[in-house]
Amino acid sequence: MVLPIIADINRTTPSNGNPPSEPFKIFVSYDSREDLAFEVCRHSILKRSSIPVEVIPIRQPDLRRDGLYWRDRGPTESTEFSFTRFLTPFLAGFSGWAMFVDCDFLYMADIRELTDLIDDRFALMCVKHEYAPKESTKMDGAVQTVYPRKNWSSMVLYNCGHPKNRVLTPELVNSQTGAYLHRFMWLEDEEIGEVPFVWNYLVGHNHVDERDREGTFPKAIHYTEGGPWFEAWEDCEFGEMWVEEMEEYLKERQKTSAAGPLDV
Repeated sequence: MVLPIIADINRTTPSNGNPPSEPFKIFVSYDSREDLAFEVCRHSILKRSSIPVEVIPIRQPDLRRDGLYWRDRGPTESTEFSFTRFLTPFLAGFSGWAMFVDCDFLYMADIRELTDLIDDRFALMCVKHEYAPKESTKMDGAVQTVYPRKNWSSMVLYNCGHPKNRVLTPELVNSQTGAYLHRFMWLEDEEIGEVPFVWNYLVGHNHVDERDREGTFPKAIHYTEGGPWFEAWEDCEFGEMWVEEMEEYLKERQKTSAAGPLDV
């Protein structure tokens, strides 16, 4: 079955001069209220990547149309991708490594640096935040839910071929609780690898240490409580970086539209 997803491939040659390998699959969440956030996240990844990557939006309506997602939306689901994110290994064909990331990210570094951290000993890898949100709402007034391992699932490197991840079928994702999925309860603790926090830098929670700027400055900024695309969060920390990326993306899109279709 061909999944109804649009792939964008950046076929740059790796810095080591070797021919490009299979593109690294990056599944990005998509919410109809945050289309621009998705586009800017995608742009920031492709712009800086020195390896071939495939950016794939996870769109809930498409998954429903294909019979892959059918659960009713619960009262604590603040986005359209609260549960669809866990279909990543399935969508990757339970093969190789792939990444899931929320659309409210801005990448400031080469995705190659992140893939260099991959360790086949683990079923998945993520930033292991100890995070308790200060606000009771986020984004455009959505309720802020507090639970253990919060934000661990917002950026995950999945070892899609790992036997333990084969349980993440549409049937399980559509039936299991949020606690089971977001806390990675299908895994043992030692099967979850750790990634430095700079790859999921939570605005308003993490901080840059001027004594160790190189080790603490974000490589991927996560506007978890709300980003500049929402009026209430226009002045958030690192908001100007997102706006600059957005303006660059819009200029490039305008140039592409003005040029018209390319001859192939």
